[in-house]
Amino acid sequence: MTTEHTYLIIYKPFQVLSQFSSPDGRKCLKDFFIVPANVYPVGRLDYDSEGLLLLTSDEAVNHRLLNPDFAHEREYWLQVEGMMDQPGLDKLQSGVPIGLGGKTYQTKACQAAMLKDMLQIAARHPPIRFRKNIPTSWISLILQEGKNRQVRKMTAAVGFPTLRLIRYRIASLTITGLKPGESRILSRKSCYEKMQLDEKTVASIVGQGRRDTKTIRR
Repeated sequence: MTTEHTYLIIYKPFQVLSQFSSPDGRKCLKDFFIVPANVYPVGRLDYDSEGLLLLTSDEAVNHRLLNPDFAHEREYWLQVEGMMDQPGLDKLQSGVPIGLGGKTYQTKACQAAMLKDMLQIAARHPPIRFRKNIPTSWISLILQEGKNRQVRKMTAAVGFPTLRLIRYRIASLTITGLKPGESRILSRKSCYEKMQLDEKTVASIVGQGRRDTKTIRR
């Protein structure tokens, strides 16, 4: 018998912790979303980033998203300082050196493109700092890796610091139609299809997770 799980896409607002508790009084997910006790975010978004988070009680989906053996696309929409140019996009696509844990890390090849007509994007509160003499531009980055603050480090490395970062998509899950603080319930079938999961894969993932747990306990 299939266990009933919860699957929820949320749009995490800016300056909100990606967890349901706040040790220092900052806003967190519980200030915006009410979910069952066994539902948690899969992965995280930085406090100063916004956009898509998947909340679920399904350990197979959790493992699928967090295990680097299962590569999947993450698409970010970025407002950067300055007018991004083709040389900058080319460098991002080829991979750039960034600092990671006191060492230099070369990011993997990715997809980078300009974005236009971004008027549909919800306003951020508070808004980014406006500078009359410094233009901004929007770009899309599609990665299959997720190092610590990688996206911000990448745009800074090519001379275009990130001012606003929105995670728009994970695999085929998107925040289309959502505003900050809003959510959308998914069925198991829809979530699995968008994550390209099948029952055989799920059984394998859950079984491996249980074996790993037993190994740790020993």
